[in-house]
Amino acid sequence: MSADVTTTPTSPPKRSFLQTLEVDTRLLGMIGAFILVALVFNILTDGRFLTPRNIFNLTIQTVSVAIMATGMVFVIVTRHIDLSVGAVLAACSALMAMTQVRFLPNIGFDIGHWAIPWIAIGAGIILGGLIGAFNGWLVGYQGIPAFIVTLGGFLVWRNVGWYQTSGQTIGPLDQTFMMFGGINGTLGGTVSWIIGILAILFVVFAIFNARRVKTAHGFPVKPMWAEITLAGIATGAIAGFIAILTSYEVPARVVARDPAKYGCEVAEGCQAVYGLPISVLLLIAIAAIMTVIARKTRFGRYIFATGGNPDAAELSGINTRMLTVKIFMLMGVLCAIAAVVASSRLANHSNDLGTLDELRVIAAAVIGGTALSGGIGTIYGAILGALIMQSLQSGMAMVGVDAPLQNIVVGAVLVVAVFIDIQYRKRMGSK
Repeated sequence: MSADVTTTPTSPPKRSFLQTLEVDTRLLGMIGAFILVALVFNILTDGRFLTPRNIFNLTIQTVSVAIMATGMVFVIVTRHIDLSVGAVLAACSALMAMTQVRFLPNIGFDIGHWAIPWIAIGAGIILGGLIGAFNGWLVGYQGIPAFIVTLGGFLVWRNVGWYQTSGQTIGPLDQTFMMFGGINGTLGGTVSWIIGILAILFVVFAIFNARRVKTAHGFPVKPMWAEITLAGIATGAIAGFIAILTSYEVPARVVARDPAKYGCEVAEGCQAVYGLPISVLLLIAIAAIMTVIARKTRFGRYIFATGGNPDAAELSGINTRMLTVKIFMLMGVLCAIAAVVASSRLANHSNDLGTLDELRVIAAAVIGGTALSGGIGTIYGAILGALIMQSLQSGMAMVGVDAPLQNIVVGAVLVVAVFIDIQYRKRMGSK
């Protein structure tokens, strides 16, 4: 005689608020770290750190490192490293400066000609791509470790830049070129809000379109309140960022130089704001493109597959050698774009441009969650890492911390970030 076995339906385990939202806990941790850094320095500087002016400066100072950090994610994910990015930036900047100040004017281009900045930028991007491809060829096809190749490049390319300019500071740069530097190129209040509203509409559409696609294919979706909450958080973040930038007013003495530039006939009574910098808009565009590459393209899938298991990737038919060339070439192109931002922000090229940027870029990627063991990394994480690094340096400078101590703190933060990352992955792996 068999006994009847009564089974009671088991309810699904309760999920926390954050689990229901399905938000990356590492992302929340980095945002929390940035907020903590900002609040601490705001207290230490008597409220000067979180002023619109300082936040504006913080964003434009972060851009060049953040652009290179997006490329460094791909390099590190594939278990390589690039120690030459600062030197490549300097070499590309030197070529672009010489092209617009010396080469083109000497062959008949008038100063201020519309084509000068674009020819210069094109030349710098070509040089950066060639240097990166050469590094990738040495690593991928010749089997030289990336550490050695790029360590040599660290010495070679900076001095190539020095020889291009004969050690001189080259400037002033073209006015159009300098619009990519930050304060010399902003969109004003109206255009900034238009872009902000379009960004909000795009994010809201993306959230609910993703829900619609999942539902159509029978995949589980978050509760509607969770989707609305995420859309609300994104809307608040974008609107808040634009509001801060558009509250930074242009000084009256600057408006007086050219009132028409700010939409006024006379300087008296003209109130103008800087708004969204073109350089920040460029970073947002690059971040979006790199994210699409990482998540939606075959190239991106190959990168993460190779980083996860290089031998298995090669056996599955991925040309890992050519992939290495492409990754380093992309890194070189991003270095050239970062050179545009860095040199235009200073309005000239100097031979110390990009010094120690290789360490800042690697630190930004690692702090942002890119695993040195390969296979794991995010673009938004690298940008947040760059913002945290720049916030630390800017805050310490405002407090009056000496440069050597600043470097000690940044180095210590990098080591602690890697330690926390290792412990986090061990804990997650044990679950």
